Amino acid sequence: MIRLASSSQTRAELLREAGIDFIQQSVDFDEDSIKASSPKNFVYQATLGKYEANIGAFGLSDYPLLVADTVVTSQNQILRKAKCLDDARNILMTQSGNITSIITCMIYQTPRLKLMDISSTDYIFKPFDMDDLERYLASGEWRGKAGACMVEGFCKPYIQEVRGYESTAMGLSVEVLKSFL
Repeated sequence: MIRLASSSQTRAELLREAGIDFIQQSVDFDEDSIKASSPKNFVYQATLGKYEANIGAFGLSDYPLLVADTVVTSQNQILRKAKCLDDARNILMTQSGNITSIITCMIYQTPRLKLMDISSTDYIFKPFDMDDLERYLASGEWRGKAGACMVEGFCKPYIQEVRGYESTAMGLSVEVLKSFL
């Protein structure tokens, strides 16, 4: 059993699908305070901040701790979580017809092991259909998603090529984690 220190339902689903027993419990960390010059540095700082907040709250006495964060980047821009509909539209248009990298950092710690991993999955997207994009925006499914991106949903039919694990793009590098469990 591990403690998933994340409120992400997608991360929880990835663990369930991988057959990993977990409880989901976390404390918040303010990502808006992060100043980073690169996407990898940003996701590292965000994960480290979440790790420190959650290790302070829960420790390791009852369950190993798992924290993760994900950032999306395209055209040399860090594409964070959209703050409003227009922001989501602009973020998605940055990805349309371009290479988008989804970078996930995770820290897994037991009393005897500490694993830190930064993995990336690259997607080459076809240009998004504008009517389809507007339906997705109206659905609100983009809310709370790094880069407003759902590779398992809206973005899926636009994928021309994938380099890396889909689980990394969904927010947790399960293939890496499983090798240490």
